[in-house]
Amino acid sequence: MNQKLKQKTTLITILSFVIILAIILFFHTEEPPAKAVQPSGELSAEINKLLTNEPVLDGALAGVSVRSAEDGELLYEHIGDTRLQPASVMKLFTGAAALSVLGEDYRFTTEVLADGKIRSETLEGDLFLKGMGDPTLLPSDFDEMAKRLKSKGINKVAGDLVADDNWYDNVRYSDDLTWNDEHQYYGAQISALTASPNEDFDAGTVILNILPGEKGKKANISLEPGTEYLEIINETITVDSTGDHDIEIEREHGSNSIMVSGTIPAGAQKSREWVAVWEPTPYAGSLFKKSLEDHGIKVVGKIKTGHAADTMTKLISHQSLPLAELMIPFLKLSNNRHAEVLVKEMGKVVHGEGSWEKGLEVIGVRLDEIGIDTSKLVLRDGSGISHANLIPANEITKLLYLVQSEEWFPAFQQSLPVAGDKDRMVGGTLRYRLQEEAKSVKIQAKTGTLTGVSTLAGYVKTNSGDTLIFSIMLNNLLDDRKGRKVEDQIVRILARY
Repeated sequence: MNQKLKQKTTLITILSFVIILAIILFFHTEEPPAKAVQPSGELSAEINKLLTNEPVLDGALAGVSVRSAEDGELLYEHIGDTRLQPASVMKLFTGAAALSVLGEDYRFTTEVLADGKIRSETLEGDLFLKGMGDPTLLPSDFDEMAKRLKSKGINKVAGDLVADDNWYDNVRYSDDLTWNDEHQYYGAQISALTASPNEDFDAGTVILNILPGEKGKKANISLEPGTEYLEIINETITVDSTGDHDIEIEREHGSNSIMVSGTIPAGAQKSREWVAVWEPTPYAGSLFKKSLEDHGIKVVGKIKTGHAADTMTKLISHQSLPLAELMIPFLKLSNNRHAEVLVKEMGKVVHGEGSWEKGLEVIGVRLDEIGIDTSKLVLRDGSGISHANLIPANEITKLLYLVQSEEWFPAFQQSLPVAGDKDRMVGGTLRYRLQEEAKSVKIQAKTGTLTGVSTLAGYVKTNSGDTLIFSIMLNNLLDDRKGRKVEDQIVRILARY
């Protein structure tokens, strides 16, 4: 009996061991430990040689990830899981989330409302201009609204013109925008009511047109659109035709006084510079008031800011172009303001709060649903202007692989800059790059640049007809402009793959 008991005990021990081992193997099989992908073949050898020998990368970080567009297989990586600053490549995540959350056909709305009765061609009260995020409003749109009001028999507004931007919160700048970017077009304030000077749709900006005057005299400066909302302080001088073209533009913090100084040679071509306005809401109101007056509608009162009530009479509703079309200037021209507006709009639509906090929360959730490991990301804004944004190169190529199965992917892909195509709304920020390669292969990718940062991510259809997905993230550069040459060299290697 003792021998049988001993054998039984031994059997139970062995079975227990087998069960425990099976449990361990099960969990390890379901979630194996991460392994470094082993680069192989000529592709890996060429990229490794470039990354090792390129002087531009001395002391810098280079995150590179290459996948097959067909099955998502990771073909090459170099520190692909290391979080790096994406710069404007961040817009790929914002654009994908926006198309997923809002949809290709989504349009922004602007309304004109009346707080009072219309009697004898006079609105006996205030006229409200309510913005709901449209970053594409042009002076011509305000003209069209004024024309429609005129057709309703309104010739006079007895009260004020009230600009309403309460669709979003009143935070104008993302957390990490530096003070020296405030007057730059790419650092313009975010408001639910704003205006763009032309069809690049740089919302919240004006264009300074600068022409030389007579020698020894000031340059001739005009604003586009024409507005008295800003004051130009002209401290320029026209010098000899062989002199330096050295114009500096500064906008005083907290004001719309723009100082233009420096020299411009006699006979020089017109110079165009974009400058962000301070407080875009009343600026949009001022453009609308001008349009009203130009169409014979007198506004007795002043331009104010306020909040339209739901009980007011809606006179006009203006729709923006659909999101699928907005994606073109957004990604082709790398428009920061579009990115931040989309962040706030997603927050407004999903959570009823047009803020960066809620919008970024929506982006995180949607990216997670698409299949991105958001635990590896640090998202601080929608445009990538923050140096605190951090994304691994492998997650960027994963995004570009996964979105191919989404119904909105054609709109997403079409919005990417096409290398070598000199049409601005096709080639975008890649129109002067990789021109020779573009004759035989198609390269569609998003560029990114910050001080010390250069990035590029997208798709390349190789000479063999295969499509590769790539992400190149160069950080800690001494000269970010030289980083582009490294990126182009890597894309050339991929094109030959």
